[in-house]
Amino acid sequence: MDRPENLVLKDPEPRIHPTAELKACRLGRYASIGERVILREVTVGDFSYFERHSEAIYTTIGKFCSIAANSRINALEHPIERLTQHKVSYRPNEYFRWLGVDTEFRARRQGKSVSVGHDVWIGHGAVVMPGVTIGNGAVIGANAVVTHDVAPYAIVAGIPAKPLRQRFSADIAARIENLAWWDWAPEKLARAIPDMQAMPIEDFLDRWEDNTH
Repeated sequence: MDRPENLVLKDPEPRIHPTAELKACRLGRYASIGERVILREVTVGDFSYFERHSEAIYTTIGKFCSIAANSRINALEHPIERLTQHKVSYRPNEYFRWLGVDTEFRARRQGKSVSVGHDVWIGHGAVVMPGVTIGNGAVIGANAVVTHDVAPYAIVAGIPAKPLRQRFSADIAARIENLAWWDWAPEKLARAIPDMQAMPIEDFLDRWEDNTH
């Protein structure tokens, strides 16, 4: 017997570890922020999670993203063209009275935001540099340093990160994009999970593309 849908769902409120530090962030339903994670001006989509000791700033994270421990998204940039690249030149307020934050440099950093699509896996210790866009379904290998945009469903690794292969054929990837399962209501997602676990990807798409479930 099927269970009533209102008994399937758990509390959708985001879970934030008490040691995490968040400033000016927006968290979606079921989002999870782990131990000692630091986020600044980050939007986190539904069901996405950050594991322990990760950091991100000026970043938009899609839904169902898996951010492994010790990762760094939008790594800090220093003004290497100045006399000194030390933060004394852009955050002098930490050392001197009456000298404020360099708002132009902050705006420069904010203008190089990072965009992460849906269902992206960022591996342990990976670093994503400023201004990078990562497409839906991509995989970032452990300890990779991502300096350029990553195509949807690409698997990249290394320093700097380079493509290894695609997760799916172009046809399957296009069908997944069209399905946009990450936008399904949680009730529908709950019904689909057993098929995700048991069916080859082609069979799953054949069954769920008809929109009758």
